Amino acid sequence: MSGCPFRPAPTAHDETDAGLSRRRLLGGALGAAVAAPVAATMTQSDGAGASSQSAAARHPFHGAHQSGILTPIQRSAAYVALDAVASSVGELRTTFRQMTETIRFLTRGGTPPDTGLIGTSWDNGILGPKVPADGLTMTVSVGASLFDERFGLGAVRPAHLRRMDEFPNDALDRRICDGDVLIQICADNADTVNHALRQILRTTRSTLQVRWRQDGFQSPPRPSGAPRNLLGFKDGTANPSVSDRQLMETLVWTHARGREPDWVEGGSYHVVRKIRMLVEFWDRVSVREQETMFGRSKASGAPLTGTRETDEPDFGSDGNGEVIRFDAHIRLANPRSVDTSREQILRRSFNYDGGTDPNGQLDMGLIFTAFNQDLERQFVAIQKRLIDEPLVDYISPVGGGYFFALPGVRDENDWFGRGMFV
Repeated sequence: MSGCPFRPAPTAHDETDAGLSRRRLLGGALGAAVAAPVAATMTQSDGAGASSQSAAARHPFHGAHQSGILTPIQRSAAYVALDAVASSVGELRTTFRQMTETIRFLTRGGTPPDTGLIGTSWDNGILGPKVPADGLTMTVSVGASLFDERFGLGAVRPAHLRRMDEFPNDALDRRICDGDVLIQICADNADTVNHALRQILRTTRSTLQVRWRQDGFQSPPRPSGAPRNLLGFKDGTANPSVSDRQLMETLVWTHARGREPDWVEGGSYHVVRKIRMLVEFWDRVSVREQETMFGRSKASGAPLTGTRETDEPDFGSDGNGEVIRFDAHIRLANPRSVDTSREQILRRSFNYDGGTDPNGQLDMGLIFTAFNQDLERQFVAIQKRLIDEPLVDYISPVGGGYFFALPGVRDENDWFGRGMFV
């Protein structure tokens, strides 16, 4: 097995714990766009939505849960989905152990091992002779296809894990969907993300092959509060509080009970949706109509029934939908009712800019990212409510997948996915 099965020299332990219609414009030429839980993303604060810290930030690697889920969101990201080409379950197990060692070192930072002047260096050197932690997190998740007949893991598949649904009006390109393994790489600087991506691909190159990749970035608060997405709206205001441990136990972390196998304790269902935003058409819509579609002020982020970004939408006194329409994004995504309180998801999304498409149109949008305890109860329920919302003319989910974020690596002797292989 090629790669890097080394254990890096000891370094300091972690210091912290943690309405203008697009169809009218194009006459249907681009086809139907998609309803997606964008606003479920379009609001993301308190920890998972806060902008990052200093370049020296270090997030914990060991623990019951992986970093990169409740961690304050960093400025740069890369999502890379991989297909397993290992020849046996034993070779796959070795890959997960080697991947653990590499990620443990990269997230701590330190001096790479010296291989001598004539040896092939383990590190690519783009961060200099000493690797900084730089707020790096690398969250490892697995897809449903890993539990097919190839490796004999079918009996331990997470109960709700499956190939990503194709909802009405989706425009999914299956070439950039799904995968056996997903690695979400986030850091305070883009070169740190690039460095980590190259190192992990080098470690796993003989057993995991890249299926698709998408880079992302996080905009700073402008002028304050939650950052903005590429439609110009605040993105993160209504995220559940990551500091509320009981809430996270209810909404984010999966527990080993019912149909779930024992090893999933401490993991989370990880939804990634690449949502293209048709910004050239969106930019020709009046601000008033944009705000009506979202149910929020574009400038302040406040719900249309309030004055501040953090105000709760007052659906009760707006029973006729005269201020916030019944089909407004925030009303569909989160009705704020007793019945839907357990349907909330934790969003941790990034913007992306892919340049231009073959037709010369801007290719940009959102890497919608959500963590939830139960796909059906949470993400899927929200997505179904959003079918045919007004935003359908301006957004188009084209890729991504459903994955399961593995439980955390608890100590120096533990490794990613250990429970799957027992």
